[in-house]
Amino acid sequence: MQENQEVSHYQRIGGEAKVRELVRRFYELMDALPEAYGIRKLHAADLQSANDKLFMFLSGWLGGPQLFVEAFGHPMLRRRHLPFAIGDVERDQWMLCMNQALDEVVEDAALRAALSEAFSKVADHMRNRAN
Repeated sequence: MQENQEVSHYQRIGGEAKVRELVRRFYELMDALPEAYGIRKLHAADLQSANDKLFMFLSGWLGGPQLFVEAFGHPMLRRRHLPFAIGDVERDQWMLCMNQALDEVVEDAALRAALSEAFSKVADHMRNRAN
């Protein structure tokens, strides 16, 4: 590896296995936490499809293989989420699950903080209604 080459978040988190673990834990929390009920009810009863798609998206978003783009094209996140009413409450519930998953899965504190900040920006962008 060249000295000037940056290490991606995908590499820093631990690659495919750790991204899968993060996504798995995120959806476990969404399914289990009563305080995440609002965001959980926006999903299908079976979370496997959502789990697969989030894993594929995060793989590329974190700097790894562009699995989502290869399978579905450009993510167009906001457009894909427009059918769902997402306000501050839903954003906060999503972030609650993601931050807890990050705390449990990602060992590097600096990486956890950077990812939480990045996820927060994306979650803010997904809002499409006022609460």
